[in-house]
Amino acid sequence: MTTHTRPAQSAKKVNGDYVFRCLTTLFALSILAILALMIYEMTGESMPAIKAFGWKFVTSREWDAVQGIFGALPYLYGSVVSSVLALLLATPLSIGAALFITEVAPGKIGAIVAPLVELLAAIPSVIYGLWGVLVMAPWLQSTVQPFLIEHFGFIPLFQGAPYGVSMLAAIFILMIMVVPIITSITREVLLAVPQSQKEAAIALGATRWETIKIAILPYGKSGILGAAILGLGRAIGETMAVTMVIGNAPNISLSLLSPAYTMPSVIANEFAETTSKLHASALMEIGLILMLVTLVVNALARLLIWSVSRSAKGGAA
Repeated sequence: MTTHTRPAQSAKKVNGDYVFRCLTTLFALSILAILALMIYEMTGESMPAIKAFGWKFVTSREWDAVQGIFGALPYLYGSVVSSVLALLLATPLSIGAALFITEVAPGKIGAIVAPLVELLAAIPSVIYGLWGVLVMAPWLQSTVQPFLIEHFGFIPLFQGAPYGVSMLAAIFILMIMVVPIITSITREVLLAVPQSQKEAAIALGATRWETIKIAILPYGKSGILGAAILGLGRAIGETMAVTMVIGNAPNISLSLLSPAYTMPSVIANEFAETTSKLHASALMEIGLILMLVTLVVNALARLLIWSVSRSAKGGAA
């Protein structure tokens, strides 16, 4: 009796494992299928604009819904400039905050600060935008921008009138929004640095700063770069907060004090009020470009972070 029962139980267990594996595989593939379906549908909806304008769509700066002429260059320019400059400001702050949490602060303080930093990432973007348009933009208009015009007005970046809502406001609001993300991921990367590497540097007589410089940062540089690129993907796709503070003017200007526009902003502002099928198709093509750029940026960031995690596991082994 025992001989017949065990094989039956074993077969039942194998069948259960097989079913579970098939279900989880199906769930994983369904996510990829949804993504592929979205790209397929967006490409189909974008075809009228793609056929009408071709590559001129991303090189032309004219956007006239009445005449049916659409060029996305001002929106591409606004998205790239605001995101990259925000990243340049946010990355040093994030690395410094992550180093403080992991290497400088006492354990109890670090344990308190880390969740608080992560909590900032959970604040809705509309709250950041509301604060930006009611508090930050007036402050920039009355204090920061007049100072920049007076002392650095000879530089093209700071020429013009102090509008308040501007590219500079969008850069600051994006910087504030991506700092928690980059800080949180950088903290995880720094925690993955093997303890033996730190101890070796200290044993050679290195100070705390020298240990950070020669043992910690070089080891985690790929992961930190990945965190920064992930923050870039977050900044490129931000919609509501940027829409509220950037001024929404389709200009291409070297001055950071001028109003500008981004790809998410123009979609949010115009999609509900499209005047023609070609207009809707042009907005859909902007969305397709934005989606593909975001996917590539996030994939690259995840690849860099994965490479650091793999190196850490190899070092531990």
